[in-house]
Amino acid sequence: MDFTAPDIDYAGLSPVIALTAGLVVVLLAGLVGRAQRVVVSVLTLATFAAAAGLAISQWGEEKDLVAGALRLDDLSIAITLTVLLAAAFAVPFSWREEAAENGAGGEPRHGEFQSLLVASVLGMVLLAQAQNLISFFVALEMLSIPLYVLCGAAFRRRGSLESGLKYLIVGSLGSATLLYGMAFIYGSSGSTDFGAIAAGLSEGGVFEDPLTLIGIALCATGLAFKISIAPFHQWTPDVYQGAPTPVTAFMAVATKAAAFCVFVRFFEVALGPSVESWDSALAGLAAISIIVGNVGALGQDSLKRLLGYSGVAQAGYMLVGVVAASEFGTSSLVFYLAAYTFMNLAAFTVIVLRERQTPYGDDIRAVEGLGRERPSLAWPLTISMLALAGLPGTAGFIGKLFLIEASVESDFTWLGVLIAIGTMVSLGYYLRVLAYVWMRGGEETEGGEATPARPLPAIAGGSPEADDEPLPERRITGANCRVIIVLGILAAAATVFFGVYPDPLTDFAEAAGEALASPR
Repeated sequence: MDFTAPDIDYAGLSPVIALTAGLVVVLLAGLVGRAQRVVVSVLTLATFAAAAGLAISQWGEEKDLVAGALRLDDLSIAITLTVLLAAAFAVPFSWREEAAENGAGGEPRHGEFQSLLVASVLGMVLLAQAQNLISFFVALEMLSIPLYVLCGAAFRRRGSLESGLKYLIVGSLGSATLLYGMAFIYGSSGSTDFGAIAAGLSEGGVFEDPLTLIGIALCATGLAFKISIAPFHQWTPDVYQGAPTPVTAFMAVATKAAAFCVFVRFFEVALGPSVESWDSALAGLAAISIIVGNVGALGQDSLKRLLGYSGVAQAGYMLVGVVAASEFGTSSLVFYLAAYTFMNLAAFTVIVLRERQTPYGDDIRAVEGLGRERPSLAWPLTISMLALAGLPGTAGFIGKLFLIEASVESDFTWLGVLIAIGTMVSLGYYLRVLAYVWMRGGEETEGGEATPARPLPAIAGGSPEADDEPLPERRITGANCRVIIVLGILAAAATVFFGVYPDPLTDFAEAAGEALASPR
């Protein structure tokens, strides 16, 4: 037999190649001394920009890569761009962050921190393209392992170490559950490729086989752990609160985007012919997540925990797009993921700044009186909270309308009603934040850079333990502060713009939905 070299589409793989090369360069650049933060940040942002540009250049392409293990289409490109945007915000968020500033010997370690960030992004991009059980699982672990380390990167704080350990244990449980489910699916279909799985299950007539149904249930459970869908969400509030805030901001957006992409691709391509076997079960998970997330957020004083529970509810809304099992449902999901990215990043911009400018960490008291003291921070937070609640004039409102329409078209009207009820309940905690911002007084800050005498709490929002490092050494400088404020304003402006004029984002989402529905 003649040995034939595999055909490698370098253009299609170019975003992955750019991220891989950037990962190596960023890690090596971490060896630079005093200018490490600047050099590493520039190289990291250049890597993300290069990957984004190469991904955009492939827009409209529909092709398989690496012997069919990966799929390059508008859906994977849309999610890639969403992930890269969240990662780009995380870079300035990490400036003056303890997890990136202070290593074991007190030396800066931005190279390590940002190389782990790039590695996680690489896993997410591969996960968005995965259409094979093997590439699916490998990409998921490539996404998760750097995040386990990043969550515990602020090792001087017990909360961060606890966060990393808890995420590692629960994440490993989710991965094991998912892998076990994949084994059942492979045993039933005889293939690891999504398309071949669908064909094998259809031809074998094994949709009523208990082993196949168990495999579907285990895969859904494993993915639910990763996306924070109730009742598999228990780790989320604790990990969100304990992890360094830049990592929390990145996880809250990017992990959901990548995991939901492979969720919809796996269930609608590989398991599409058996939709009647799983749509009702996923609808039940969506309902539980909406209820648990919104009710759990009502009593939270920690803004990061509040957004953690909010993320559980939002994951329930997004899951409706998967339950719909249609092109419109996928488009609605992509639209809401993009809108959710802008909404969440605007909120975390304010949290990143205020936890370093006040003695309260991410406690809700940190934003008290912000409307009077710092309107440039108050307005992005206000827009973010209103958008997450789904009020008209924001991208969150348009996204929820699309999801409700998708639920009605798929004969799950009751889920659309539940989305509306969940939106009303969510006003109870989103408006509470705004009441602190606009209706309470606060302490004046000096030059926008308040430096209280007390140290930040170890777990922002109420833990009695305190950091070993006093706040003045972690204060954020004027230039860094202005950069983050500008980013928050841009994210809030995008939230309003796509709420008033959603056509560009709608076209973006429609192209992604059509890609999944297109014939292979």
